[in-house]
Amino acid sequence: QLQLVESGVGLVRPGESLRLSCAASGFTLSPYAVGWFRQAPGKEREGVSCIIDSGDFTNYANSVKGRFTISRDNAKNTVYLQMDLLKPEDTAVYYCAVASVYYCSGDSSLFRSWGQGTQVTVSS
Repeated sequence: QLQLVESGVGLVRPGESLRLSCAASGFTLSPYAVGWFRQAPGKEREGVSCIIDSGDFTNYANSVKGRFTISRDNAKNTVYLQMDLLKPEDTAVYYCAVASVYYCSGDSSLFRSWGQGTQVTVSS
């Protein structure tokens, strides 16, 4: 069964850190790009970050640039999202998704497999 499983559910205070993991089973993430998305209550889903197979190219939404870091370990078939200096506006359900292409794209329709999502809440 093809599956993406996110982990790292957390309730953290502003300024704290959290690392999300996205583990694939039943298929390999390589050689495709993998992205993280998020959706806050009442808002549309937005792209957060993306990484290509080699890890040599990554991109970030302006709202998280400098605070979040995406990485991948193809040997473990896992992608990570390190989130530092978290803010209340980072509160959302976070999803990882595997693209059907090798490059990072802002077109979410190019992402073919999605995880179930994991809740991140940043609150004092």
